[in-house]
Amino acid sequence: MDVVVLFLVALVANTLSALAGGGAGLLQLPVLLMMGLSFPAALATHKIASVALGAGATARHLRSGRFNWRFAVFVLACGLPGVLAGTQVILTVPDNWAELALGVLTLGVGVYSWRRPALGQVAERRHRDVRGLVAGGAGLFLIGMLNGSLTSGTGLFVTLWLVRWFGLDYTRAVSYTLVLVGLFWNGLGALMLSLQTPVKWEWLPPLLAGSLVGGYLGAHWALMKGNRVVKLAFEVLTIGVGLKLIADALLHGW
Repeated sequence: MDVVVLFLVALVANTLSALAGGGAGLLQLPVLLMMGLSFPAALATHKIASVALGAGATARHLRSGRFNWRFAVFVLACGLPGVLAGTQVILTVPDNWAELALGVLTLGVGVYSWRRPALGQVAERRHRDVRGLVAGGAGLFLIGMLNGSLTSGTGLFVTLWLVRWFGLDYTRAVSYTLVLVGLFWNGLGALMLSLQTPVKWEWLPPLLAGSLVGGYLGAHWALMKGNRVVKLAFEVLTIGVGLKLIADALLHGW
């Protein structure tokens, strides 16, 4: 029964995440906690499983021919040092404060996108000069720190940052997020966390299988449905993630 539950949760969570550009931890992490894992063990297990989301999405998005590999390397070079730094500070940050801060930020991201109907519907190349790249890279570094240190939703930040700062449309931004964040950022974060805290290895096969299939399905639907549907999925998931994290932080705080 545990295997079935874990597979179905991973499938649903990662399908939605691949469609919206992040947020798989909204469903996956709380289930791991409810099934008895400690927070550090659940976080490390979730991070490892989320790498399969990136693998599944990569298999679909690379067929679309949407990647500028020079830009992809830039995103990796800016974000990976932030991920590494984030994994070193997570154990020193109180869980309630981290959840509350992430919840407020995620909710704000969703509301910001919702209030701008035209955002990310048409690609418009922006901030590709030296000053723009430095500022954009600094933003990616900070989001990378959040990715390495917190639980869920940070891929959604990358998606919006690529749309808002660099002018990508939502579908293309989601493709970069899922491949680069899902596969490489999460891979580094998973490796570092697994060296610091125990992992529930016997639960990983159904989580990895569900994440892999869900990543592929969500990426496929994102490419088929286009920017309007992807933007709607992004807003629903960010607002849902934000409200849940805020509620959890306040509940645990009391």
